[in-house]
Amino acid sequence: MKRIFKYIIFALIGVLFIGTFVFLFKNSRPQPELFMEHEARIGSVSRTTVITGKIEPRNEVNIKPQINGIIAELRKEAGQMVKEGEVIAKLRVIPDMNSLSSAQSRLRLADINLKQAKTNYDREKALWDKHLVSDEEYDQVLQTYNQAKEERAAAQESLEVIRDGVSSSNATGSSTLVRSTISGLILDIPVKVGNSVIQANTMNDGTTVATVANMNDLIFDGNIDETEVGSLVEGMPMRITIGALPDYSSEASLEYISPKAVENNGANQFEIKAAVQVKGSSHMIRSGYSANAEVVLEKADSVLVIPESALEFSGDSTFVYRKNAEAGFDRVSVVTGLSDGLSIEIREGLDKGDVVRGTRIINFDPKKK
Repeated sequence: MKRIFKYIIFALIGVLFIGTFVFLFKNSRPQPELFMEHEARIGSVSRTTVITGKIEPRNEVNIKPQINGIIAELRKEAGQMVKEGEVIAKLRVIPDMNSLSSAQSRLRLADINLKQAKTNYDREKALWDKHLVSDEEYDQVLQTYNQAKEERAAAQESLEVIRDGVSSSNATGSSTLVRSTISGLILDIPVKVGNSVIQANTMNDGTTVATVANMNDLIFDGNIDETEVGSLVEGMPMRITIGALPDYSSEASLEYISPKAVENNGANQFEIKAAVQVKGSSHMIRSGYSANAEVVLEKADSVLVIPESALEFSGDSTFVYRKNAEAGFDRVSVVTGLSDGLSIEIREGLDKGDVVRGTRIINFDPKKK
């Protein structure tokens, strides 16, 4: 019994050895090389580039106060639409003490002059009524009296404007009301109730109460490398995609190419701007969105094309392997043209319908052929 068991073990070892040998022998045999085949066809090839940038409104206006003061009331919020002349905020005036003192002094002087002019007028009128003075003298005194009344009214109005920001004679034109100068969308209101604001003058730009822009007039602002800017011309069409809106795209028209380069990360780049065609949709385009602009730099239509992977380069020459009548491949020289990275134009060396050898098929299994 033990002898039979020993024979069985030897037989199993022999089978295992023979199987291993057969397996290694089969795997050591060279596998046939197979390549993909491509037919030369008539098609189009274009060279495109993608320009990164952002979406901005063409005109973005900063709304600033006409006087110094404190924000007493905000009537609008960022994201709301506003019409030209509509009130955004109301101010509480903080009068300049020098200006206030000067206006008060002017009003007191106007009161004195008016009082004296009225006295002279009353005296002159009494004499004129008795025909003791000429009409000319009376008219001069009357004119002086009227001028004194106008000066007093002007001094009073000036004091009210400096002190209160509005005069009683022109309440609708109050400088305490900050109004939008254009119609559009409020992008930002960087102030809060209680913040102090100042008007623009020769010393500073003033405080921005709100930023308003027309979001129906947008531009794409980006930068293109100096190696590609030479292919651009104003009026070229572009396709705009926005990273935050994957399913949104829009057409644009190139309208500006900067004449001066700007160095960016060691590379010279030129600023470009394109007018974006805003399509009516449920998408809200926000100012500052990152975007890409795809533009066709060159294009060749109705030309002979093959996959660029079928090319073989040797020195300054380019070759392909063309299928012959015996199902083999002949190495032929070709002249290439425009390429898009995947397909390439063949100008000489091939005809329509010719089959060329492509890349090798890896891990080919004859049983799965």
